[in-house]
Amino acid sequence: MHRAFSDGLICYNRFPLIFICRQEANMSLNSLPVLETALSHRSIRRFTEEPVSAEMLAAVLEAGRAASTSSYQQNNSVIRVSDREIRKGLREICASEGGMGHAYVEHCAEFLVFCIDAARHHTVDAQVQTDWTEVLLTGAIDAGIMAQNVVLAAESLGLGAVYIGSIRNDIARAGELLGLPEHTVPLFGLCLGHPDQQPLQRPRLPLDTLVSENRYRPASAEVLAAYNEEVKTYYRERSGRDLDWAGQIANTLARPVRPFVLEYLQNQGFAKR
Repeated sequence: MHRAFSDGLICYNRFPLIFICRQEANMSLNSLPVLETALSHRSIRRFTEEPVSAEMLAAVLEAGRAASTSSYQQNNSVIRVSDREIRKGLREICASEGGMGHAYVEHCAEFLVFCIDAARHHTVDAQVQTDWTEVLLTGAIDAGIMAQNVVLAAESLGLGAVYIGSIRNDIARAGELLGLPEHTVPLFGLCLGHPDQQPLQRPRLPLDTLVSENRYRPASAEVLAAYNEEVKTYYRERSGRDLDWAGQIANTLARPVRPFVLEYLQNQGFAKR
């Protein structure tokens, strides 16, 4: 890693053909307040052709790097996918119906893959035990926290984002495309770019359904039914589709969900005990 100091800037040559620079005192980028940004979140799946500047990319990755990590393990990594053939391969993994969907994976300005990464820990100490399920959980949690920092920073700068969990449709192939060694797992992708749409926010469950005090409080059937109607109205007004939340849950969870993932995790050295 090359570092250069000039006018309060620390510059890192982290990726091929790109210099990532962070200004320690004052960022030159204008960003929205954090609460306004968080409350305005919506997934963006259509982007303009405008690239994300190196300065913006640096800022959002630095925000991710600053995220909390369990026991200072930092057992996660990010892969920036700039190779178009790898992008195409990942899009094919994500897509359905003959591979024509998920075009934004291939064509968004930036595509990042967040990974569990215990490989570096084996470099530090060959005797470390990373096959415990707890290590898998902390790696996934760390990656999620890091990614949400990236998304929040990106959206505060006017960028759009959408998470891509469907790289796990063929998690082994995704790992091969990304050159992932043992003790690593590709968890999810993230599309970043300048938005070319402003969709309505999808309704969320009521706060008092999500948050309990002291002891868990089950959601009432009445509240869930009312929420289901709210979601149905959202889809009808947005796209004319006859969809609701209960139907989506049933469609997703009433069948096996990527049953091959456990074997892959264990082959990579995780969740063996």
